[in-house]
Amino acid sequence: MNKEQIIQNTIEFVKETLKGAEGGHDYFHVERVYKNSLLIAKNENVDDFVVALGALLHDIADSKFYNGDETVGPKKARTFLEKENVVEDVIVHVENIIKNISFKGGNFEQKFSSPELDAVQDADRLDAIGAIGIARCFNYGGFKNRELHNPEIPPNLHMTKEEYKKSTSPTINHFYEKLLLLKDKMNTKAGKEIAEERHQFMEAFLSQFKNEWNGSK
Repeated sequence: MNKEQIIQNTIEFVKETLKGAEGGHDYFHVERVYKNSLLIAKNENVDDFVVALGALLHDIADSKFYNGDETVGPKKARTFLEKENVVEDVIVHVENIIKNISFKGGNFEQKFSSPELDAVQDADRLDAIGAIGIARCFNYGGFKNRELHNPEIPPNLHMTKEEYKKSTSPTINHFYEKLLLLKDKMNTKAGKEIAEERHQFMEAFLSQFKNEWNGSK
């Protein structure tokens, strides 16, 4: 098993599969998560091959684009990795990363853990905050034709997993329901350090947004 060739084949597979995807969940998102996963992994005791495959395949079929079906991503990943003759224990590990990486609301309990998942999950969460996180958030809100902000609809911080998946609340609410919570959910030292600066950037943005919304600045 030539690991470098498998990773290259995986990159090409993901590029082709995500061609035309929504801008916040396209190949460029995957590429950023892949690079940050490897950066984080440098300081962690992990299997770099599993980290690479997990990062590249983590959004191969995001459930929000498949009517909430969370089985599509792991199945697509398994089918591809079996064709690449990847060993079974690596395939299972990658499947578990895909199944457990996402933030699914405050009441979701992650049932699998590994240092590899920690690295990929931190990288994925880092791409949801800061400047790129803000851009992705509004891009998805536009994709779903959601209001930018509605002061009459407060954020819901106690959603169940199903409520979170079905939420149609204004885009600004998503900052309070997810994005501002991610800083304290980082797993690794590197992830926590990077998240701190990006979190502060989001808070500054929200402050400016509110001032402009209220006509006070």
